[in-house]
Amino acid sequence: MKLSGKEKVSYGLGAVGKDMVYMLSATYILYYYQDILGVSSVTMGAILMAARVFDAFNDPIMGVLVAKTKTKWGKFRPWLLIGTLFNAVILYLLFAAPPALTGKGLVAYAAVMYILWGVTYTMMDIPYWSMIPAFTEGGRERESLTSLARSCAGVGSALITVLTMVCVFALGGANYISPDFDSLSPESQAIQLAMQAKAEREGFRIFALIIAIIFIVFITITCICIKEKSTVDMESPSVGQMFKALIQNDQAMTVVITIVLVNCSLYITSNLLIYFFKYDIAGADWHDTYTAFNAFGGGIQIVSMMLFYPLLRKIFSSIKIFNLSIVFAVAGYGVLFLFMCMGIHNLVMLCVPGFFIFVAFGLLTVLTTVFLANTVDYGELKNNRRDESVIFSMQTFVVKLASGVAVFIASICLQISHLSKDTSNVEEAVEAARSSSLVWLRVTMSLIPIIGLIIALVVFRRKYILTDGKLAEISEKLRG
Repeated sequence: MKLSGKEKVSYGLGAVGKDMVYMLSATYILYYYQDILGVSSVTMGAILMAARVFDAFNDPIMGVLVAKTKTKWGKFRPWLLIGTLFNAVILYLLFAAPPALTGKGLVAYAAVMYILWGVTYTMMDIPYWSMIPAFTEGGRERESLTSLARSCAGVGSALITVLTMVCVFALGGANYISPDFDSLSPESQAIQLAMQAKAEREGFRIFALIIAIIFIVFITITCICIKEKSTVDMESPSVGQMFKALIQNDQAMTVVITIVLVNCSLYITSNLLIYFFKYDIAGADWHDTYTAFNAFGGGIQIVSMMLFYPLLRKIFSSIKIFNLSIVFAVAGYGVLFLFMCMGIHNLVMLCVPGFFIFVAFGLLTVLTTVFLANTVDYGELKNNRRDESVIFSMQTFVVKLASGVAVFIASICLQISHLSKDTSNVEEAVEAARSSSLVWLRVTMSLIPIIGLIIALVVFRRKYILTDGKLAEISEKLRG
């Protein structure tokens, strides 16, 4: 029996909920603890990188646990629901740090909660994607549902990107930064910044609670409406198997390196974007400009994945689209850096380079998945072994790895720039934000991604050989 519309919608809702949770943590956790609570940026960067790398290695372990589970509700849904409940609670606690905690106590709290968040997120994420074969008939139906879920995940991410700061300011009670902030005395500025930090802290706590509840509701709908129609033998590769498959498949290694470089570039920018709007553009309404820019970017990325890529693929090969995407991104970053140096803060003007950057990363998100899929057939021909599950498990692994590296680079930038909202010395933070140290912020969020993307392009062009013709040739040999 084919999937009903109800089943498709319920599965898509699960993707929306879980990626809302992921994006909230991935994008705003550094800002919450470093800028609002005053934890050292390098300390937070080290915590986040270590936790994400640990979480990446934790994926195969979770896969083994799911594979060995046998209940009357199936092997996937129990973990999906339990993981969601735990993760939702931890998400709230992560953004509800007790006010009494300071110094090392706050650092320890952040480290423990973030590691627990990563473990519990993996607990529900692995079964969510792994359960698709258990309730689909394969072929076009399975591909269609996967595509739908990926699109819904993009919607969840975009919603968090657009709504977070608007909701945080609204739920926190008020915006305490007055329009004439720059003309106030240092003491008055310090008072306003301290009051604003307190309001943002409360806003994040309430917003995290709302997102946690939505998350539970959406995943519960998924678990109720989706029935596992078949028993699926889930192959869960170890970390050793993943690296062995990479070493023996040079094309998979090339794509993995490309994914790491591309995602590092993207995540560096996304982690620092809020600081650019808060400290470089500044002003009492910086969060409105930030939200508008994110709304524009999120929409462009979704359109890029769902509309631009299919249209371009009818005209160009996937490799040419990749080259074009890198050119778009590099050009966008170059113009953005130029605008920064010229002091251009007009939202419409910033959306010009933003358009090219967001289009590029929308296309690259699709392309890297396509390229990774292409390496499966190549590996089968070369090694007489089809490592499909092993290769695809690497995608989550390397994305988390890239995320960890990127957040550490961003934290070093914040430390060098002195953009640290230490609540014990707010006046110093204000002065630092006005100084030439902003150059480090601009360089890190624009020029370093350019370097990463250029290296990715060089590696890809030199090593990737799976053209459309080559893929057709490999397919023919495998059939023969």
